[in-house]
Amino acid sequence: MNEKVKSEKNLNLKKNQEVSLTIEDFTKEGEGLGKYQGFPLFVKDTVIGDEVKVSITKLKKNYGYARLVEIIKSSEDRVTPLCPVARQCGGCKLQQISYDKQLHFKKGLVEGCLTRIGGFEKEDIEQKMEPVYGMEEPWHYRNKAQFPVGYDKEGNLVAGFYAGRTHSIVANTDCAIQAKVTHPIVEKVLAYMRENKISAYDEKNHSGLIRHILTRVGFTTGEIMVCLIMNGTAKQLKNINKLVDKLKEIEGMTSIIVNTNTDKTNKILGLHCETVWGQDYIEDYIGDIKYQIGPLSFYQVNPQQTKVLYSKALEYADLKGQELVWDLYCGIGTISLFLAQKAKQVYGVEIIKEAIDDARRNATLNHMDNVEFFVGKAEEIVPAQYEKTGIHPDVIVVDPPRKGCDAALLNTMLDMAPERIVYVSCDPATLARDLKILCEEKYTLEKVAVVDQFSHSVHVESVCALKRVDK
Repeated sequence: MNEKVKSEKNLNLKKNQEVSLTIEDFTKEGEGLGKYQGFPLFVKDTVIGDEVKVSITKLKKNYGYARLVEIIKSSEDRVTPLCPVARQCGGCKLQQISYDKQLHFKKGLVEGCLTRIGGFEKEDIEQKMEPVYGMEEPWHYRNKAQFPVGYDKEGNLVAGFYAGRTHSIVANTDCAIQAKVTHPIVEKVLAYMRENKISAYDEKNHSGLIRHILTRVGFTTGEIMVCLIMNGTAKQLKNINKLVDKLKEIEGMTSIIVNTNTDKTNKILGLHCETVWGQDYIEDYIGDIKYQIGPLSFYQVNPQQTKVLYSKALEYADLKGQELVWDLYCGIGTISLFLAQKAKQVYGVEIIKEAIDDARRNATLNHMDNVEFFVGKAEEIVPAQYEKTGIHPDVIVVDPPRKGCDAALLNTMLDMAPERIVYVSCDPATLARDLKILCEEKYTLEKVAVVDQFSHSVHVESVCALKRVDK
């Protein structure tokens, strides 16, 4: 009966019809959920408690989507976004929500996935979850920016960020979550392009030169990198020395690079880099560990919260100085080097060769000889090394991509049966899925920490401590 009622209500609704409703819930994608006469509608840019007028944009059988038209009565948790284009931009979906409520939302995301997907008891998870680690100042925290360059409808040269689920550029060179220095950098590059008639890339026609302006900033060292991503080479940039001179005026400028990407692809960076001025890299610290960062290096974008996250992982590893540790999906060795400060030996595994090259370089940079890195799939490297050496790991740390751990890797971890597993996650759903498998077999979940690594976005990082249960 209920399904029939829902279907009939859907038939009475039409696209572009305006209705009023109250936002009752929030999705993991950052959309508010309200109901019009029992029919669910998802509405971007809303806050729980908002009374709103919306315009229906899409209808499905049992739910629909709508666009915010008017806020009739604001939620007590609604704030004015710092960024004037927050609604149009696809980056910060939570700027309209007070920061305390953002943290509450993110903790709830992790807790909800662990109970709903992982099968853990709600009361048990509540006891094991630490308070959320938020930021004292949740603005201008990103050390890496990638500005697409193009033209607006009037043909004016612009740079900014893509609107949600599109490749339409929302013009904005003064992003509220990027390092403040990115604003003058991007403006100088745009001014150079206009003065020297350097074209922006047109992805429809695969024409034009400048695709993106990439910046990287060492928050501890103050070193700055600017990388122009081109549908061509540095030789095609007229009067490049004038741009170099302008960028060198910015304190901390260390590296100016051109990256060539001539492929018809959405992938931002190509493989070939040419240093136009300065070094090939910048350096920065997370805690006491120094890292060299090139234009292609993976490096966490929020160094302040990364230190919190990695320190928590180190705490959960509970190292006494004699342990053998595997760090799986190790990237450029960021967590590996943190662990190596207190472990006897750390082995890192990563499938991307260039990342391992960076990891080895960073180990040398920090004079650490108790860490070794392997290129390949963790589910293949780890058992092969175990068979070769017979050495049993005391701790395994995993920091997988959003898709979570490979099933074969989970089985390998269970076979190896280390005393402790530390799981660092950027997706609470796949975290919960993997923990369910591990904890149904040999492990118990001891602690969970949620770290706000991406303030004002829906993304959330968490780290979990698992201990082996000898049955």
